[in-house]
Order: sequence, then C-alpha cells, then structure tokens
Amino acid sequence: MLSKNKIKYIRSLEQKKHRKEEQAFLAESNKLVNDLSGHFDCLLLVATAHWLEEHPHVRAQEVIEASREELSRASLLKTPQEALAVFRIPQYEAEAEVVRRSLCLALDGVQDPGNLGTIIRIADWFGIRHIFCSAGTADAFNPKTVQATMGALARVQLHYCDLRELVASLPDVPVFGTFLDGGDLYTQELSANGLIVMGNEGNGISPELAAVVNRRLLIPNYPQGEETSESLNVAVATAVVCAEFRRRMR
Repeated sequence: MLSKNKIKYIRSLEQKKHRKEEQAFLAESNKLVNDLSGHFDCLLLVATAHWLEEHPHVRAQEVIEASREELSRASLLKTPQEALAVFRIPQYEAEAEVVRRSLCLALDGVQDPGNLGTIIRIADWFGIRHIFCSAGTADAFNPKTVQATMGALARVQLHYCDLRELVASLPDVPVFGTFLDGGDLYTQELSANGLIVMGNEGNGISPELAAVVNRRLLIPNYPQGEETSESLNVAVATAVVCAEFRRRMR
C-alpha cells in the first residue's frame, strides 16, 4: 500500500528545496527507472507487480508494490507508467583538469529544465562526460530535466561552479563560445579538448564570461545573407556545435 505520507514525500521532490533537504531526486517511467538503477543509489522504488516481476534486477532500499491508480496519485506525469523511483543525488568532485584532457561543456544560465535535459542527452551521445554549470543554470535533478535526459544522466556528470573562476584556472585551455560576430564554425580550428560555452536562452553568454572566451564561433545560417530566424534553440545549437567538433576529431 502506498501511504499518503509516502505520496506526499514523492511529490515534494518536485521542489528544489526538498530535493536539497532529502538529497534525493525523482525519476519516472519504465525505461528511465531501469536505466538509472545501478548508477545511482535507489532509496525507494514504487512499481506495479508486473513491472517488478519483469525487472527483478532493480534493487532499492525500499520497494512498494502499487496499483496504477496509486502510482497516478504519486506521479508528476500526465500519463504515469508502471514505475517511479527516488534516487540519491550523487556527489561529484569537480576536477578542472578534466578540461585539459577532454572536451567539456559549460552552461551559462540555461534556465529551461527541458533544454538542460536535452543538452545532457546530447552530451552523452557525443561522448562528453562533464558539464560545468553556472549557479543560474537549471537544476539537473529537476524531475523535468531528469525526464528529458532519457537516462543520459547516468553517464554525464554535472558540476555547479563559478564558470569565470573555472576558466581563469585554465589559462592555456581553449574556451569556445557561440556569438553572432564569431568565426564560421565550419572553417575555424577546433580541438579535442577544452570547454564549449553555451549561454542563456534569451541573452546568450553573459558579458563576464564572454570576456574570457578565447575562441569565438558562429553557426552560419543558410543561405548566408538571407533573412532567417533570429537564433537557434540552445539545445539545437549545442547539438550542431558538438557534432562538428566530433566530426573533425574522427
């Protein structure tokens, strides 16, 4: 039986203050719960008898068998599935030196949870294992973000820090950013390591961080010179940039 207190606890994780207090986050849907299990410590698993029978390998500190009706009362989704789980938020050590060894992303004020989740999924696809985020960037463990990652959160580590300080600690590392006055992405020299900075949905990269970007890039529209949309969605722009970096490094 899924108690009222347990439902209240699960639904409270929609709010950042409760996630911080509990050091826990919520994941919903059959596939997502299965994908994240084994990567994060599962504190609570709530699922139908059928789902539990089909996924005997999924372990949790507490397991509650529930009906679909009970799951719908606890779920934050419009169309609940057969499983939801509460996982412990991981604690990662943010090592700036990883930027010297590999290609990493930096997100400067990306506020939409869906955009953030999609960017995490894009990073996973292109083998980017570390994302550094400003304090103004959405919470990676927001249920909407977790949902949008489609399980990629298990393989990409997010670090919240002062991005300007991060860049200052790496004076000889290439720092890329997209700007309307940048050089054509497809003709500029790129590298296998460094930091790709993506900015806020409406304002782009902040002036403070833009001042320390040492490789300014432009994603050109087509055909050049013709009037087009003012800008690309930040997640789409991230995909375009990451794809070109990986294409060059093959």
